[in-house]
Amino acid sequence: MTIYIDIVFFENLIMNSIILIATGIILKQKLNWIRILLASSLGAIYSILSYISELKIYSNLILKIILSILIIYIAYNPQTIKKLWKSILIFYLTSFVFGGAAFALIYIVKPQEILMKNGLFLGTYPLKTVILAAVVAFIVLVAAFTIVKSKISKKDMFCDIEIELNSKKIETRAMIDTGNLLKEPITNTPVIVMEHTLLYECIPKEILDNLENVLGGDFEKIPEEIKKEYISRLKLIPFSSLGKQNGMLVGIKADNVKIIEEQEYEKKNVIIGIYNKSFTKRGEYRALIGLELLEN
Repeated sequence: MTIYIDIVFFENLIMNSIILIATGIILKQKLNWIRILLASSLGAIYSILSYISELKIYSNLILKIILSILIIYIAYNPQTIKKLWKSILIFYLTSFVFGGAAFALIYIVKPQEILMKNGLFLGTYPLKTVILAAVVAFIVLVAAFTIVKSKISKKDMFCDIEIELNSKKIETRAMIDTGNLLKEPITNTPVIVMEHTLLYECIPKEILDNLENVLGGDFEKIPEEIKKEYISRLKLIPFSSLGKQNGMLVGIKADNVKIIEEQEYEKKNVIIGIYNKSFTKRGEYRALIGLELLEN
């Protein structure tokens, strides 16, 4: 079987370029075509060296990982280790899909001869097979990531909750906040943050209308009987958020919390953090719930 080095280089250059472009699209990277071409050329040169060399080093796993890191750095220049490993992960995932599509088409075409050397497959299949494999793989990747993204829809960002407090029930819509790791520091109890206006039927307005004073330990505006009943029940919950690194919330333990998704389940040990503003102008949701409380 006659193998032409220029054809091997050109085939690998095309395949590597399409893989890197697909990887960049998935990562939402701004593509630099010169960098893509240089990185693809490096991969193509490695393929030629793997074929013509008698050294086993070219099939070494560590060398291939180093090559992948170099290709990623040349193509995308990631600025952090996290971005680097994410790029490498997507790069390998894309390569596996492209490789699977190529092998499937090669099997259908049934070339006369296939040669494997140092992990490199060469054969008499036409160049159009390689290009067609790349197109098929690209379609599969785009379809797969579209399906995954459709699963993470707005519907999955919200759930309905029912709070029982002082023998009263409140129903509202909560946003699932992956950054909500709030816990009451003494008992380590998880916290659901709710707008204070939802709680007027459950908690005296004298407390809800004077949250800033309560946080400061000032109970002068609160009647004595309410103070006696609630002062031991109220919790202080520290939090950090964008623009407020050392904030405090007033909280109170709920009697019961029912979380309504595809199924309903209850949580007994939950504290309600009282937020004295609105989360949104239109009231799309009026509470924040963390992922820990969604684990049934």
